[in-house]
Amino acid sequence: MTTPTADPSATPHSVPGADLETLTRVAGRIRANIERVIEGKPDVVFSTLVVLLAEGHLLIEDVPGVGKTQLSKALARSIDCTVRRIQFTPDLLPSDVTGVSVFNQNTREFEFRPGGVFANIVVGDEINRASPKTQSALLECMEERQVTVDNATYQLEAPFMVVATQNPVEMEGTYALPEAQRDRFMARVSVGYPVPAAEIAMLASHTRANPLDDLEPVTDASELRKLIGIVGQVHVSDAVQRYAVALTSATRGHDELSLGASPRATLHLVRAAKAAAALRGRDYVLPDDVSSLATPVLAHRLLPTVEATMTGRTTASVLDAILATVPVPAGSAG
Repeated sequence: MTTPTADPSATPHSVPGADLETLTRVAGRIRANIERVIEGKPDVVFSTLVVLLAEGHLLIEDVPGVGKTQLSKALARSIDCTVRRIQFTPDLLPSDVTGVSVFNQNTREFEFRPGGVFANIVVGDEINRASPKTQSALLECMEERQVTVDNATYQLEAPFMVVATQNPVEMEGTYALPEAQRDRFMARVSVGYPVPAAEIAMLASHTRANPLDDLEPVTDASELRKLIGIVGQVHVSDAVQRYAVALTSATRGHDELSLGASPRATLHLVRAAKAAAALRGRDYVLPDDVSSLATPVLAHRLLPTVEATMTGRTTASVLDAILATVPVPAGSAG
């Protein structure tokens, strides 16, 4: 899709050039770190960085063995912050995720013992192998950045990001994620099989040692909070906002979808577009930023109708059709 070139000087709220340079420099270091582990997947790494800087949560879905957990670990190790890993299994309890109040015999009082979500980056491994009840324990913390246990509320430190991996629902021993859970993930990405050249390079680098062992943090939580603040200053024109709303609205009345995108999805789409624009060195969002993220941000939230499923239509293909029909605004930077 070709979008008319917009004049960056037309943006009423400009981000200082030094801030954008800092953001792209630090993001470049994180990208280089991750690509030492995940080779030949620049689009996946870019989407991961977008979600990180947009304060979202990332769902990585693919078949076993393609590097889902490696990607999440590489991101976590690239940032000097608290990291917790939760292995989702059928016997995992909600209290294992959120925490539990335990009675202390010495003080004769209840003490709160934090669960696995109390970290800056939470790696949820094979999230759809736990029961829907346990998965629902993540709902409050993913949306409100807090946990409520026994009528007491505990705030989660910023930045807070859940990076969850899951196997396709066709795999044995998996549960489908509840719609409310899927809607809280800003984006879903698929790592996919590597091209032969990348797989050969992987054999050369991964058989001697695990590249994860050599990864050093290239930024910290404090600097990451500053980068997130920079992304928040990126300008979104009224025309681009209307374009994002038009895309999500088109999913709600589509004949091939039984569930369309929520208002939260629209918010996530715009926030992700702001992060993408900043990573590309701009302080304003273009329609291309929105359309390029429509599939990773929206597809996992949609449900196809039975008729669409029977004819082999996927939510991604329906989104492609919607993108082709929704008019693209011109001159949208101002």
